[in-house]
Amino acid sequence: MKIALDPTPFHSTHSLLEFPQLAADLGYDHLQLTPHADFLPFFGHPKADDRLVADLRAACRAAGVQIASVLPVLRWSSPDPDAREAAVRYWKRAIRMTVDLGVQQMNTEFSGRPELSEESERAFYRSMEELLPLIEAEGVHIAIDPHPDDFVEQGLAAWRVIRGVNSPNLGFAYVAPHTFHMEDAPLEIMAAVGDRLRVVHVADTMDHHRSHGLRYITNPPGNAARVHQHLKIGDGDVDWDEFFGGLATNGFLDRADSVMVSSVFAEDESAMEVSRYQLEQMTERAEAARKAAAGTPQHTEQRTEAHA
Repeated sequence: MKIALDPTPFHSTHSLLEFPQLAADLGYDHLQLTPHADFLPFFGHPKADDRLVADLRAACRAAGVQIASVLPVLRWSSPDPDAREAAVRYWKRAIRMTVDLGVQQMNTEFSGRPELSEESERAFYRSMEELLPLIEAEGVHIAIDPHPDDFVEQGLAAWRVIRGVNSPNLGFAYVAPHTFHMEDAPLEIMAAVGDRLRVVHVADTMDHHRSHGLRYITNPPGNAARVHQHLKIGDGDVDWDEFFGGLATNGFLDRADSVMVSSVFAEDESAMEVSRYQLEQMTERAEAARKAAAGTPQHTEQRTEAHA
């Protein structure tokens, strides 16, 4: 498993080419590239040319940091035909940039609309018909997150949409701060997606279902806003023992191609300290979960059979 830093909290203080050294200074060996004005801006055409991509790859080599995943957010499931067609063009360039960086893992969102769920699903599959030949030819894997306020928000429903593409190059991204919007039990989702769970984002959030739906309040009452946080571990309601235990059972913690990302956005004023804290927590909790899983009867039986 690769543990990566999401540099979003540092976008206003560091340049794109400074991210690799920043990650190294914070103790990380890996970096996840998220939407950035100089690289892959939200919903827009990629802004990096081949020279900047090469410079970024060189900066990673100099810092001893690898890029674990690239995360574009593009409207490939938009019911608007012009927006969808543009997103497909942008995706093709994003895939080329990712391959040129020497990276095989990407993760993203569905980027459709919940009020137009059928139309968005049709748009998603239409985009996949155009992009899948390129994705498979380049050997790229794309993990998709059912983001709050998307055409599919529930965990198992999202997995069915992904599975319906019928390609091993597509998988699931489990974003812990979206736990309470996915509705399905975390362990049920992890069990269903199996080894197609390729990326997890680690940040805490509050359970908006608690206190009769008044854990936090938006106005006017009954509006369709989705609210969640990306807090550091321990500041919300995510059950981290369950989360890391589920990853151990899934095998995620021991797969060479899986990516765990620190994804805290709510504490920019202490981003340095929080990033170090997150790395410590992810490392320690993953190791504890591995040891706990290795001591279960199921794993003991498997080891006994393997040595019989």
